[in-house]
Formats: sequence, structure tokens, C-alpha cells
Amino acid sequence: MTPSVEEAAPPGGGGGWLAQGRSRTVALRPRRADWTDARPGRDATAGLMVGLVALPLALGFGVSSGMGAGAGLATAIVAGALAAVFGGSRVQVSGPTGAMTVVLVPIVAVHGADGVLVVGLLAGLLLVGFGYVGAGRFIRYVPVPVVEGFTVGIAAIIALQQVPAALGVQAHAEKVLVLAGRAARTWAADPVWVPLVLAAGVVVAILVLGRWRPRWPGSLIALIVATAANSALDLGAASIGHIPTGLPAPSLPTVPWAQLDSLVLPAIAVAALAALESLLSATVSDAMSVGQRHDSDRELVGQGVANLGASLFGGIPATAAIARTAVNVRAGATSRWAALTHAVFLLGVVLVAARWVGEIPLAALAGVLIATALHMIRVSSLRALLGATRGDAAVLLVTASATVLFDLVTAVLVGLVVAGFFALRQAAGTARLDEIPLDPGDHTEEEQALLDQHIVAYRLDGPLFFAAAHDFLLELSDVSDVRVVILRMSRVTTIDATGAYVLADTVSRLEGRGITVLLSGVQPAHEHVLRQLGVYERLAHERHLFDSTPHAIAHARVHAARITHPPADGAAA
Repeated sequence: MTPSVEEAAPPGGGGGWLAQGRSRTVALRPRRADWTDARPGRDATAGLMVGLVALPLALGFGVSSGMGAGAGLATAIVAGALAAVFGGSRVQVSGPTGAMTVVLVPIVAVHGADGVLVVGLLAGLLLVGFGYVGAGRFIRYVPVPVVEGFTVGIAAIIALQQVPAALGVQAHAEKVLVLAGRAARTWAADPVWVPLVLAAGVVVAILVLGRWRPRWPGSLIALIVATAANSALDLGAASIGHIPTGLPAPSLPTVPWAQLDSLVLPAIAVAALAALESLLSATVSDAMSVGQRHDSDRELVGQGVANLGASLFGGIPATAAIARTAVNVRAGATSRWAALTHAVFLLGVVLVAARWVGEIPLAALAGVLIATALHMIRVSSLRALLGATRGDAAVLLVTASATVLFDLVTAVLVGLVVAGFFALRQAAGTARLDEIPLDPGDHTEEEQALLDQHIVAYRLDGPLFFAAAHDFLLELSDVSDVRVVILRMSRVTTIDATGAYVLADTVSRLEGRGITVLLSGVQPAHEHVLRQLGVYERLAHERHLFDSTPHAIAHARVHAARITHPPADGAAA
């Protein structure tokens, strides 16, 4: 049997780190087995289907980000190919997405195109680092209401961003609500109906085709019809300029060194979003396919390589796309060849049909993105979460609102904080402090005898942490006409610093009133916490700590008897 890295590496030496690094690189790099399960016919068909769906989205998200349609296409081609080779999922499709567009718009406005390219490079390096340190497992800790909340918020932002193009007017603003409002006022002052009708027609066509013929590339069909109508009827007003689709030449961006410190946080935000959306998409693809299981850490590395490549070719930061991945799986993809075929198809479109693609009206492209935003909102999932608990509904609504009003990273952080608050509230509600029978069975007479001796026992159930500890303090502070209190700790599930300090303060208060406190069943892990915080000695005298409740009861009886009938020499227990 081959020894593990830990077994093979010399302890404490530099060779151990080197061996671990080599082993990690081997685990995360592409391998021949990635391509052995291919079915060329099915994968080629699936790749072409995804390419037809991805083409209008790549154009739209490139324009919407402010970097241009060419940047969107470059991202879909380069990132799509690299993620297919280096990623951790065999059926995942990567490229520009609406969520990333939302993050990029303010970066383009403040730092320009070079700033976006530098952000993409930095985000790519961060993603590779995330994969190497094993950060992929942390996706499981993001609550579902947070994910659904920012998905709804992103959908709203995408739709609001398209209002000026859909109305055929020019408007500029940093916040999408202000942007949409200005565009509506400008249009109302001099309404032109052709762009609005064109955009609305594209939206309706996509939604209808999605229900009537779900396997057809509805977005592409709607764009072709809208472009043909615009050219044949010479509508003019339906298009504000033409879409430049030429691919930018590969080159290193001009690094704005004076602004580099201000680009670090945007890069972290882009990397975090790319990691989150890609791993969520991979999880969805696993659920949709049979026998597929993604490698989270390798997926992060793959997305990092994809972002590095896309940035060098003048593209925008990319992530895995849930919608395109779903189309890929439904079309029968079995291997990475499908995503690679999608990238090759898009490259062919750019090389052969760029002139015709450039004739697409922006109003029609806006209709495609509005329809995409509508598809992002899953009504059944929203209804289920809003009706589940108040906490889930609050987290979803707060996250969605924060996404629209602030930015995506702030929204996720706010959502996690709100979700954490409700989780702590729920956990605190499970903690109890009960006056209970001291022994199993019916010992009413014995318990009454103990009470007659002014002895009472409490059992602490559940977590003892900052959200619940003070309730215990208030309840125990009301103890009266008692000489000995036994605190049974065996069912405490967790204890933190606040819980430990409050427990110590409770013991001090009770002993200050002449009540002796005995502790039984303190778990070793909790004892370690109490000792580390320096409060263990404050909790009780060594002779007042017991492994079991019966021993604590026996000592309590002796102690109560000595208080009632103190020995002549006044010795204390």
C-alpha cells in the first residue's frame, strides 16, 4: 500500500511541506481519466446546444458589464475551454454570468477596463489559492435562504440594468434603482415605442418557447427574428449603435499601480462570488446527473485558471453558469468534451459570423437579459422558503433587498449575519434548565426528603453559550430557601467563553448568599474550555466537582447536615 503524504514525509522537515505540495498539485491537476467516459456524439450535440444558448448571453453580459460584447465572447470562449479542462466537474459550463456582471459594473465605472482585467487576474490567483488550501468544503455553510435571496436580488438588478436599452434611451447612474428611474423619466418625456415593443416581444417569445419547446434555443431564435425585423423594416430607433464583437488581442493589462490597493477588495469580492456560484452550480449539476460527483477544490482551481486566461485575452471574470450547465446536462452531456465543444462553437461564430452578430439591436439583447432574470427566480422555491419559518423569510428578503440597495458582497455578509442571528436564537431556545428527579424511577419521597434538607438539583440541557447563558443566570438567581444546588452538566452540548463566565458568575452569586454549588458530569472538552479561560477554579472547590450525580447527592446530604448541625470545631466540607 502506498504510504500517505504524512507517512512518507519526514516529520518537521521542509521535505514534508514539499511532498505535501507535490501531492496536492497532483490531486488538483487534469488527468487522462477525465476524458475516458466521453460519448462523442452526445457530447458534441450537447455542446452545440449550450453554444446556441450561451451566444446571446455572452453578448448581453459583456455589454451589460460595460466591457463590451467582445469581452463577453472572449470570456465564454477562453474561460469555457480552460474550466472544462481544469475544473472539478465533467458537465459544468463556465463563462460570463449575470451575478458577476452586477459586481463588475461599479469596478468598470471607477477603474475602467484595465482595472477589471487586473481584478480578474487577482481573483484568478485567489481562486487557485482557495483550491489549494481546501476551501471548497465551506460552501455547505451558506444557508439556502441567503443563496435564494441574492439570486432574487441579482435577477432584479439585471432586469433594472436593461431598462434604458429596452426603452431606447440613454441614462447613467451608479445605483440600478436610480438608473431605471432616470430612464423611465427620460422616456416618458419623449416616448418612443419601437424599442419597448421589440424588447417586450423578445421577452414574451423566450418565455413562450421555454414552455412550448423547452429544448429549442429560445434566446437565439428570438434574437434572430428581432434582428431580421430591425434590418428589414429599418426600425432604427430599436438599436442604439451596433454591438462590437471583435475579440480583443491577448495582452497583459496596463496595471494601474496607483490604484492597486483599491483593487484588492474588488478582487476578493469577485473571487468569493466566483467560488460561491461555481460550487453551487456544481452541486446542482451533481443532483441533475447520474453518477457525477464534482471535486470542489479542483473546481476552484479550474475557475482560477479560467479567470487568469480570460483576463489575459481581454475578457471579464467568469464563473460556472447554472443555466448553461443545466442545458448541458439535459442535452445528454457525459464528459468535458461538451463544454469544450461549446467554446469551439463560439469561437467559430466570432470568426465567421461576427458581422451579423454585430447587427443585433440592443433593445432585443435587453429583452434576452430580462427573460434570463425572470428565469433565475424560482417561484416554487421562494414560496417554500417564505412559508417555512419567519427566520428563513427574513433572511431571504433582507439578502435580496441588500443586493439591490448595496452590493452583492455586502448582501451576502448581511444575509449570513441575519441567518446566524436566527440560528442562535433557535439554538438558545433549545437550551433548558430544569429541576429534575435526581435518580431514574419514581423517588418522590426521596426527592421530598432532599428538598426538606434544602437540596435541589438542576440539569442543563443543550448549548450553554452567549445567547442562552444569561437566561440560566436569571433563573438560578431566583433560588431561595436552598442550601445546596447541584448542577448536572452531562447534557450540555457546547459551552463558549460567555457561557463559562456567566456560569462562574452564577456560582459566585449563589455562594455569596451562602448556597453551596456542586457540579457533576462536566465533560472533558468543556473542562478544557473552562481551564483555558481561567474560570475553572472560580466555578467550584475541587471537592465540589463530581463525576456522577449520585456522588454529588451523597456529598450534598453530608454538607446540608453539617450546615444544619455544624460540628463543634466548625470544620467545613
